[in-house]
Amino acid sequence: MALYRFKSKAIRRSLRLLTALSAIALTVPAQAASWSIHYPRPINESDSRHEYPLTLLKLALSKTGVRYTLKPSERILLQGKSIRQLKENREINILWVMTDSQREKELLPIRIPIHKGLIGWRVFLINQDFAHKFTDINEIGDFSSLTVLQGAEWPDTKILQSNGFNVLTVSDFPEAFNRLELKQGDFFPRAVSEVMGELEARSISPDIVLEPSLVLHYPAAMYFFVNRSNPIMARLIETGLRRALEDGSFDNIFVTHHRKALLKVNVGERKVFTLENPLLPKETPLDDKALWFDPQRHVPESSVNAELTKD
Repeated sequence: MALYRFKSKAIRRSLRLLTALSAIALTVPAQAASWSIHYPRPINESDSRHEYPLTLLKLALSKTGVRYTLKPSERILLQGKSIRQLKENREINILWVMTDSQREKELLPIRIPIHKGLIGWRVFLINQDFAHKFTDINEIGDFSSLTVLQGAEWPDTKILQSNGFNVLTVSDFPEAFNRLELKQGDFFPRAVSEVMGELEARSISPDIVLEPSLVLHYPAAMYFFVNRSNPIMARLIETGLRRALEDGSFDNIFVTHHRKALLKVNVGERKVFTLENPLLPKETPLDDKALWFDPQRHVPESSVNAELTKD
């Protein structure tokens, strides 16, 4: 009996020690950890769409003081595959994509739109031989005779279809450009935040040009997403992004990266067609003006910085 009591006391002491050690571990600041962060490898090294999200992610992490390594996945991961791999916690532990209700169920969103909503302002890449098709468009119904190119697994496809557009889906990004070059689609809507980098890519055909007078708009947000089992990383990145918003460094990067596109595209001078987004989750922080930019305002070159940093 004495031996049993001794063992019981020893077990209780061990349990108390483990509990104490666990409590200490939980209080260790995030700065003591070293985070290994893997994101989807782009299609090729000249794919400039990764530059801005990676710059913003590095900024957010720097605001928290954590040690980290940031590496692309071993293989190229297209958007649909990236989402599935992140959901299953394989190969990558972060990605950035446009949000919708299904993605927010499967993954954990960090609800700060990294492009301030510019992802939902869509200008058109077209084959220059089709330019005449866009000169007499005055209302949504005028698009009914045109074919839109979009990725099969992109939220934009469902948004456009729900608004009555005839959408031809493609398997990946390069295929959309190939079909545009071959005149197998009339236009490829691209976000203001993306289009200039794509137009300047060396691989693009000179026949593909920017349509000069029209723009589609629907409320949309591109977020960083992590696996749902990784709320600590989500909180870490959100904390860094909010600190960057507060000290102005988020807007500085936003202005630096998008300035050329905003001036070149000049959305304020275009005819705007507003669409509904039935996929937008109800949790989207549309009322937080600090998170969004309205590119419909006319922004002269001399005052881009002042206008973008208002509110």
